[in-house]
Amino acid sequence: MLASQTFEVAPDAVPPQGSAPLSAAARLARTPDDKAMLRAAVELTRDLAPARGAIFWPDMLLSALVGYGALAGAILTQNGWIMAACALVSALALYRALLFIHELSHIHRDALPGFRTVWNLLVGIPLLTPSFMYEGVHPLHHARTRYGTAEDPEYLPLALMKPWSLPVFLLTAILLPLALLVRSAVLVPLGALIPPLRRLVWARASSLSINPAFERRPPEGDFARMVVWQELGVAAWAWFVLGWSATHSWHPLLVALAVIALTAVLNQARTLVAHLWENEGETMTVTGQYLDSVNVPPPGWVTVLWAPVGLRYHALHHLLPSLPYHALTEAHRRLVAELGAGSTYARANYPGLFPLLGRLVRSTMGSR
Repeated sequence: MLASQTFEVAPDAVPPQGSAPLSAAARLARTPDDKAMLRAAVELTRDLAPARGAIFWPDMLLSALVGYGALAGAILTQNGWIMAACALVSALALYRALLFIHELSHIHRDALPGFRTVWNLLVGIPLLTPSFMYEGVHPLHHARTRYGTAEDPEYLPLALMKPWSLPVFLLTAILLPLALLVRSAVLVPLGALIPPLRRLVWARASSLSINPAFERRPPEGDFARMVVWQELGVAAWAWFVLGWSATHSWHPLLVALAVIALTAVLNQARTLVAHLWENEGETMTVTGQYLDSVNVPPPGWVTVLWAPVGLRYHALHHLLPSLPYHALTEAHRRLVAELGAGSTYARANYPGLFPLLGRLVRSTMGSR
């Protein structure tokens, strides 16, 4: 067994004599790297790296099939209870299908031939969330010098913000489906005619980010060409849906918007507990980033619903971002067996959603 390196405070994490003590966030940011843990993470998981199409394809296709089937049930039924049940099943299944966008932002472009295209045609474009909205954005969250700083598109120091910021953060997700519809049906076509608007929409409204200060750089090369056809797809689909609704019935669209709003709220709740959100903008060590992130390992089957496609191992994902989702459970098992219960690795493991939400709420209460 690899002995996990003794957890010590780095010399520069100790404040000079007579100065104010460091905050908990500053101590976390300056946590020295546990080299034994980092080495074990790499050495014990080399054989788990390939993305397996035999898992990716059936999982994504079945999730989409169940999601759209249940959505059709919610639209067609006249029974309120059946509608609610179908809507819940649809939201959970489409949520899982949508979260393959996270895998697309990490796997090599040639790893699963055709998967990106099919996912966009079946999931990304119909739900107005094509893969370009995460590709090229999410990797910035994993950049060694960006994580937790003002340049991280997916980080806000939520634990250090006011208590009212948490419900606002959660409930704004309800507006996401309508915002995506306006973006696709109005802003994208107008942007094709008005270059300044197109640049603004790209910079400020074309990424799945939570940092309001984040501005996206213009796309280039092959990626720019991929963006063009995906934007054409979402614009055409949005206009088709609106045209059909205007001439037939608004009921299907309203039900679909409600279901997608529920998926957005689920994802926003998961985001609230994906990290501890305790960094104040400092550049962090890899181990500091790991300890600011969260694993919710088994037991507990409910976690599979609110953190699907491997996202229950979010801290482990920050150690090994290129490891496919289906390998994370085995990687976690190996690291726990190798490093032990008292290791640095074990410190990022938490029991569930509600204890984490409670911790976050208490943190905001203490920041007032």
